[in-house]
Amino acid sequence: MTDVAADRIPNLSLRARLVRLVTAWYFDSLDVADIDVRAVRRRWGRLSKLLIPAIGVRVRRDHVAGLRAEWLVPKLAPERKLILYLHGGAYVMGGCDTHRQLVSHIARASGVRALLPDYRLAPEHPYPAAIEDAVAVYRRLLADGYAARDIVLAGDSAGGGLTVALLLSLKAAGDPLPAAACLLSPWLDLAASGDSMSSRADRDPWFRAEDLPHVAAYYCAEKDLVDPLVSPVYADVSGLPPFYVQVGADEILFSDTVRFGDNIRAAGGTIEIEEWPNMWHVFQAFVAVMPESRRAINKLADYIRDVLCL
Repeated sequence: MTDVAADRIPNLSLRARLVRLVTAWYFDSLDVADIDVRAVRRRWGRLSKLLIPAIGVRVRRDHVAGLRAEWLVPKLAPERKLILYLHGGAYVMGGCDTHRQLVSHIARASGVRALLPDYRLAPEHPYPAAIEDAVAVYRRLLADGYAARDIVLAGDSAGGGLTVALLLSLKAAGDPLPAAACLLSPWLDLAASGDSMSSRADRDPWFRAEDLPHVAAYYCAEKDLVDPLVSPVYADVSGLPPFYVQVGADEILFSDTVRFGDNIRAAGGTIEIEEWPNMWHVFQAFVAVMPESRRAINKLADYIRDVLCL
């Protein structure tokens, strides 16, 4: 990986420069082809103890559709409006512990309660386990009295891809669809066929295109890489609700968003895409330290309030 030196990037806050340098060093140290997923999970678990929820957001632990989950409830949040957030982590890691901070800030900024479930992870539970869990949680919410029009789906990275897979599954089954979906740096093409794999390779501080097949192999077989539920850039996206997407301009996954946006518009749908200059994959996760992340979260919150008529 060759990163653009952070101290030479214009219009980047000092904190963002530091975060970019430190995290680039961490990802460069990983041997993805020979990684121990469980060891990385344990490391993330230790680091997640440093992630404090946003002030004023109550954390309530629960089980929903048989899955461990957390409700993140800001003060004065309306009872029947909801963000269902599907976490990222390449389908192999992540959960309430790693994403509590990010989602709590989204909940506080929007004034809307959020549900963060721990769906099953690969390689122990490969495709389609995560989709089955997401569908079960959504249907449980409807059974508990939430109206589809009062739910916004959201997810980052693999959670963004899972969000679209959930929508495709619900559409195919004839379930009522939510008000909208919000995606942060979504991973939408596990076949890694987009042109940004090469065109942005020297700008991405985290990822190498040659590593992605190793990561995808934990989740699905090679024959499934272009399955629309695995890689939604290959899906029929007609009839889906509106989308709002934030993507970093320096991501090798950038073209996943561009291609998905083109497909949505061609199908007559609505999508708003925001490209964030000089930003990397799921930069919003650093909301506690980076002003760029806070601005992104505030824009995301504005969109959520608008679609939920708040």
